[in-house]
Amino acid sequence: MKSKLNLMILPLALLAAACGTRTQVTKQSDDNRWSDYPVGEIRFINASPETRGAAIYASIIPDPRAYIARHARQVLETLYFSPTDSIPGIREIRYTLRDYDGISAKGGGVPSVHIEYSTRWVERSFGENADTAKLEYETSGVLFHELTHAFQLEPKGIGTYSTNKTFWAFIEGMADAVRVINNRFQESDCPAGGNYADGYRTTGFFLAWIARTKDANFLRSFNRSALEVVPWSFDGAIKHILGDQYSVDDLWQEYQRSRAAKE
Repeated sequence: MKSKLNLMILPLALLAAACGTRTQVTKQSDDNRWSDYPVGEIRFINASPETRGAAIYASIIPDPRAYIARHARQVLETLYFSPTDSIPGIREIRYTLRDYDGISAKGGGVPSVHIEYSTRWVERSFGENADTAKLEYETSGVLFHELTHAFQLEPKGIGTYSTNKTFWAFIEGMADAVRVINNRFQESDCPAGGNYADGYRTTGFFLAWIARTKDANFLRSFNRSALEVVPWSFDGAIKHILGDQYSVDDLWQEYQRSRAAKE
């Protein structure tokens, strides 16, 4: 969940894997090109060490800095073709584990981003049956979402996150799509109906479906379209990447038909 500099905490939608199948994209890491990419100084802050959630988190993730760095590089590999691409220059990632009634939020921007994660959410994810696998899965998925906000590009010529729905849908839809592509979701959470510009899971699963069925590098090209399509639009980006024979409305209808066929 992207938020303003004051880190206003908003609910983070839980996401799911691509409907009916896991999505595979072309990887660019055969030469290990992302392994030493400078993701910025990672500062882990446990602001609520007295909580049960903080203790659980520490038991599951003993080295949070390495955990965050690994996820950051995987996000970069999902969003970009190469480390030589136009990537936001993040110099610091401040990650705070804190007791509050929420899930997670991202604030700040280049060069310093801030992510908060709720110890109460950790406790709920852990559950009464001490499900460590579920907790790591959820923590990983939330981190993919927030780190996408740190490194993704932003549309040009259409306002801002808080003033334009298309801008907002691009930002939140891409963050969910990165979670989908990296297999941190449950199939059952794939949303039904809606519109491609509804953001979060609805947009995210749609973008992942395009990557699976039309172009394995679609998410990288879609991210880069924020620089190349001005003023930015979903249809303009689709045509720029896939060709004028495609439209976002036609693809959305095809996507809906493919989902209905699986039900």
